[in-house]
Amino acid sequence: MHRFKDLEIWKKSRKFCSKIYAITSKFPETENFGLTNQLRRAAVSIPSNIAEGSSRKSNKDFSRFLPITLGSAYEIETQLLISFDLKFIDKKKLDSLLNELNAIVKMTSKFKSTLK
Repeated sequence: MHRFKDLEIWKKSRKFCSKIYAITSKFPETENFGLTNQLRRAAVSIPSNIAEGSSRKSNKDFSRFLPITLGSAYEIETQLLISFDLKFIDKKKLDSLLNELNAIVKMTSKFKSTLK
């Protein structure tokens, strides 16, 4: 069993989640039940699945939660691109968030390979 609070991937994804909340707080109110909600739910899912997986008794069980984490990351990537298309975020913010997200994806993939 892993202590999720000690995992760098959990720490980074938690900070990333806070950034998503901050960014989406500036989205139009009409998006409260659209992109804002979708982005926030997917962002919360990343550190949450890492935490839940860490509670499992074996690495094999833990590793089953990491593809869900990756799925949420790709969902966020798509939603950020749509947010950019709709001019809710600028190119600089998009690039910054996508770089952070890409780092989380790489860490998750590498971490998953160590659990086998």
